[in-house]
Amino acid sequence: MDQVKLITETRIEQLHGNLMFEVNGERFEVLSVDPCTTLLEFLRYQTRFKSVKLGCGEGGCGACVVLLTKYNPVVKKVESFTVSSCLTLLCSVNGGSITTSEGLGNSKDGFHSIHQRFSGFHASQCGFCTPGICISLFAALTNADKTDRSEPQAGLSKLTASEAEKAVAGNLCRCTGYRPIADACKSFAADVDMEDLGINCFWKKEEPTDMKLGRLPPYKSSDQICMHPDFLNKPMILNSETYSWHSPVTVQELVRVLNPSMKNDSAKVKLVVGNTAIGYHKDMEHYESYIDLRSIPELSMIEKDQTGLVIGAAVTISDLILNLRDEKNVSSQLCADDMIIFHQIADHMEKVASGFIRNSASIGGNLVMAQRNSFPSDIATVLLAVGSNVSIVTVEDQKVVTLEEFLMSPPLDHRSLLLSVKIPFWGMKRDGKSNGSDPKLLFQTYRAAPRPLGNALPYLNAAFWANISVCKTGVRVNDVRLVFGAFGTKHAVRARRVENYLGGKVLSASVLYEAVKLVKEAVVPEHGTSYPSYRSSLACSFLFEFFHPFINVPTPILEGSCESLMSSFLEIVPKSGSDRSVKSTLLSSSKQEIESINEYYPVGEPMPKVGASLQASGEAVYADDIPSPPGCLYGAFIYSKRSLSRIRSVNFKTNSYPEGVTAVVTFKDIPAGGENIGSKTYFGIEQLFADEVTRHAGERIAVVVAKTQRCADRAADMALIDYGNDNLGPPILTVEEAVERSSFFNTPPFLTPKPVGDFSKGMAEADHKILSAKLKLGSQYYFYMETQTALAVPDEDNCIVVYSSIQVPEFAQIVIARCLGIPEHNVRVVTRRVGGGFGGKALKAMPIAAACALAAHNLHKPVRMYLNRKTDMIMAGGRHPMKITYSVGFKSSGRITALNLDILIDAGISEDVSPVMPSNLLGAFKKYDWGALSFDIKVCKTNNISRSAMRGPGEVQGSYIAEAIIEHVASTLHIDVDSVRDKNLHTFESLNTFYAHSAGDNAEYTLPVIWDKLANSSRFFERIQMIERFNQKNKWRKRGISRVPILHEVTLRPTPGKVSILWDGSVVVEVGGIELGQGLWTKVKQMTAYALSSVQCDGMRDLVDKIRIVQADTLSLVQGGFTAGSTTSESSCEAVQLCCNILVERLAPLKKQIQEDHGHVKWENLILQAHYTSVNLSASSYYVPDRSSMQYLNYGAAVGEVEINVLTGETKILQADIIYDCGQSMNPAVDLGQIEGAFVQGIGFFMLEEYLTDKNGLVTTDSTWTYKIPTIDTIPKQFNVEIVNSGHHQKRVLSSKASGEPPLLLAVSIHCATRAAIKEARKQATSWSNASGETDLDFELEVPATMPIVKTLCGLDNVEKYLESLLNEQAK
Repeated sequence: MDQVKLITETRIEQLHGNLMFEVNGERFEVLSVDPCTTLLEFLRYQTRFKSVKLGCGEGGCGACVVLLTKYNPVVKKVESFTVSSCLTLLCSVNGGSITTSEGLGNSKDGFHSIHQRFSGFHASQCGFCTPGICISLFAALTNADKTDRSEPQAGLSKLTASEAEKAVAGNLCRCTGYRPIADACKSFAADVDMEDLGINCFWKKEEPTDMKLGRLPPYKSSDQICMHPDFLNKPMILNSETYSWHSPVTVQELVRVLNPSMKNDSAKVKLVVGNTAIGYHKDMEHYESYIDLRSIPELSMIEKDQTGLVIGAAVTISDLILNLRDEKNVSSQLCADDMIIFHQIADHMEKVASGFIRNSASIGGNLVMAQRNSFPSDIATVLLAVGSNVSIVTVEDQKVVTLEEFLMSPPLDHRSLLLSVKIPFWGMKRDGKSNGSDPKLLFQTYRAAPRPLGNALPYLNAAFWANISVCKTGVRVNDVRLVFGAFGTKHAVRARRVENYLGGKVLSASVLYEAVKLVKEAVVPEHGTSYPSYRSSLACSFLFEFFHPFINVPTPILEGSCESLMSSFLEIVPKSGSDRSVKSTLLSSSKQEIESINEYYPVGEPMPKVGASLQASGEAVYADDIPSPPGCLYGAFIYSKRSLSRIRSVNFKTNSYPEGVTAVVTFKDIPAGGENIGSKTYFGIEQLFADEVTRHAGERIAVVVAKTQRCADRAADMALIDYGNDNLGPPILTVEEAVERSSFFNTPPFLTPKPVGDFSKGMAEADHKILSAKLKLGSQYYFYMETQTALAVPDEDNCIVVYSSIQVPEFAQIVIARCLGIPEHNVRVVTRRVGGGFGGKALKAMPIAAACALAAHNLHKPVRMYLNRKTDMIMAGGRHPMKITYSVGFKSSGRITALNLDILIDAGISEDVSPVMPSNLLGAFKKYDWGALSFDIKVCKTNNISRSAMRGPGEVQGSYIAEAIIEHVASTLHIDVDSVRDKNLHTFESLNTFYAHSAGDNAEYTLPVIWDKLANSSRFFERIQMIERFNQKNKWRKRGISRVPILHEVTLRPTPGKVSILWDGSVVVEVGGIELGQGLWTKVKQMTAYALSSVQCDGMRDLVDKIRIVQADTLSLVQGGFTAGSTTSESSCEAVQLCCNILVERLAPLKKQIQEDHGHVKWENLILQAHYTSVNLSASSYYVPDRSSMQYLNYGAAVGEVEINVLTGETKILQADIIYDCGQSMNPAVDLGQIEGAFVQGIGFFMLEEYLTDKNGLVTTDSTWTYKIPTIDTIPKQFNVEIVNSGHHQKRVLSSKASGEPPLLLAVSIHCATRAAIKEARKQATSWSNASGETDLDFELEVPATMPIVKTLCGLDNVEKYLESLLNEQAK
């Protein structure tokens, strides 16, 4: 345990040399600490501040962001910047001040305007990510305030709208879809247009702008928050052997400190600047000492000499960006060419990582990572292209080598230190006389990555430098440097053969064609690199993009002066590249159309989500925020990395238990009478631990229990498992193998869907047929921001209390009781809130709770677990992969007459919820009238990890399959796909045929109205014509648009509720549903206020403020059931309404009596009298939906428009228009957030997220580095949503309908629009190749449609085809 003291002002002068810092105004002195301790670990385990969350441990999500204020001895001033606390070492914040979201404001002292605006703009759902986002925004506001920009209007800041959006570009959110977050951030911007901001609780749309600004919570300038204590205004050096931490202040002192280790091969010394490398290169080694390089001025300075810019190795990426952009750098040494180069480098570096990583990551560290660990560095590529060199010091000498030599040399060891990097000046000074034929410098950088604004490694990066001049025949390349990196090579490389070929040549189509061919030969990824052909093609595309403007020179320009000729070219160059604007906003104005209904006030009001401000300030308590009880131990799973193997033994790399380990718990430690059970459903169980045989990769083998989470994780990583395959046979890893070996799970008869119509007859009626077409769908990871976590505390009388982040506490209680062999009443499972679930915190959360309970039960100590992101991703299971074969018959008009589906679903090793998949899938698939529908759906048992429910389980796949078939039919007939969709929409008669039990009344079938309304509101047909014109004019960018419907069947479940009224009239509510961020508590609170208001007392208008929803407790409210399927909110609301009806009935006689005596009745007086007269003011209920109406249909439609880059495969979502029927929404703001969040999660599935495994079935995309969910720069630029109030639905809860899952299915519109854009690119490619026949438009666009997939379908050789077409035309 670290020795920590809170200290006072009077002791500061005595603490020179000790580790001292401040957190939110509280000062800490740490007398001893392991130097590998991170700031996050200290904050979470040693302070009361819990807003800093562990989301990934890699610096890739932003949940742990804090503001660090520290004195910079180089510039001699205090600076404030964000850092990722999960990577920042505690010792490195010595003398600093840390501000977390609690430090901005809180419930006791008042919330900060950031917290209030996030709540008011409905920008927080589960809330786990919100504190980090708030700090990212606050840091941007703080630094904007320091600029000399003009003072903004009252209530605003100096921040621009573009800066506000980009401030949170590195922060991930899985719930909201980012649009409301962007609005909350932009509400502080000086240049914001209030009309562009979306729905909020501050103003009504029709109010004037000045009034809107006045209604915003006033902006509280950062100087009013304690971030700059006096003791920061001087350097504070931590230099103590106590901490094994050295802070040398000169290079000479550094060499002296390093000297012993330089002479000792076994010495383990770590050089530290920002420690960000640990996020990528998971270094678990123990170091004897750490050396902090930031106090050495030579390493932290940027200086100019006569020949170039010298950058110290410890200079951060952010500082270098600012320096390169600083106009003050224009001096006698620099000319315009150099400034252009510097700005291009800065622009590129701004796309490296995210802001809070760039703020602490050093230039030198990045280059050493590239050289030592083959890190795919952008910085190495860019600096190599401009001819940089590096300075290296060893114990013997100091030397300067070129960056190319440095990268190609053996890995830098602890005997050598990178001191600086030098960028040479390339620009040529003019003497005032300019000759038009003077050489000119061109410099451009490129990167292709899943996210435009960074926070994603590139598939390939490139940087090109060229010295060119103009002659009468065109543009001559005098000299050129072409550098490519990150394409599956050890480091960035120069394409010297291409450089030699181009040198001295006049650019033409033939010259560029030959150069492109040489590039393809030069850029060859190493074996095992993903998408190798795509990466090589990218290199060709970038070279083409750089030189293409110079190959088609109009004759009038060539006949002009050389000076005017060169000017014309220089005007062209910037336009040929990607959009490099740093000032435009990511998102444009969007519309949210909602209708608030007062009939059931406050139900129907768009009130903010309950607890949103608490979530923003970081005060909301999640399972891992609960303070650890005394003696608490920590657990981590040891899991299998093979499928179907015997486990001979489990050992560690050391012969004994690693440091800090208390026990290793396996199936052998389950108590007598207990079971090896980790989870259960209605269909079966899954074991907690593997026994003698592990059946799949990722299976739990044991849990390591240790004194700290770090010790537990490190020990689990050190585990050595001895496998064997004696007499087990090969595993089943594919659905095809499952079919061969008849390995299936049964689907119960009541869940088995029934065919519709006569397939043979329908096929006989068809004019055309498609037979045995195939589709494949992969999986998707939940990526809840809070990973799986639980805390188990032994209690008296053989009882145990488990705090779990889970969607189904009731089942966890059953599983734990069976595992321990104790009665269920001995097990109490408590869940307050969940930091994102999406189905992944249902069954998959049970094993974590059970493992903690088992370890706590056996060791008689509290045990908690918080899975690291890698382990969580490996064990999650995720969405069900599928293989689909279909045969379809259709008329020439596009009317479908018959369809047969053969679907193989990979369920994994156990049933989980897989038996419901066939009915779920068909429930969404039947959104079209297929004429006759037959199917054979097999749920395959494989030796993969069991798949589980993920938001829209089966429905999202079913909706996609339907659209893929529609697209295929349209392509076959060569007709517009929208007309095929239109022809096959259900009539109410066909709807009843396909949905006999859930169609409802004719008036409830709103899809045809939505379909037509969307076409008008989105200007769908007008935009089709605009897109046609765009595609005709643009070769390298193509647009597509698509309109799709959804029809989603949901089922209500039985749900309990309990309402209690206390003496002061405040109300406590318990429900079976769990608050996951979906607004369940908010709707329940509104329903409680509405239902109790029927007692009709005075002063009940504000009753909603007197209601509190409390955590789920399995011993307080039983039969809680599942929180899943989109309907738990309305079921919980109905259960609460039943409770309130009982209470109102009990209160009515008393109220009547008081009214007769006094004439009016106040709520508080009524309740006080009720207590005095012993009226029972607590009521429980169990809502059981009527079987005849427990299923119903949800309707919606979306139009998606995209633009693809034919050269790179990048897809930009230009616009999404959604109309969704929520019935009579209980809270339009909550439902709007669900619609937007679900849609963006669907974008992830269809466009971005690859959840891949190796040959053993072990997940390989197991980090934020390899798994990319949507970010603020990948959502629709314009995002329009309208919620339809479809009137009264007698059989629904206050006429409301579900919103949590159905809108996710609408994201297929983006996939279909991408397909339409690719079609245009393929048509164009066909025209270039002079191929006979028609363009092949019958292609499968895989899911997800990532950049490599899109580019491959557009053509990996389209540059070559285009150049060949130019050469052919010239030959004519």
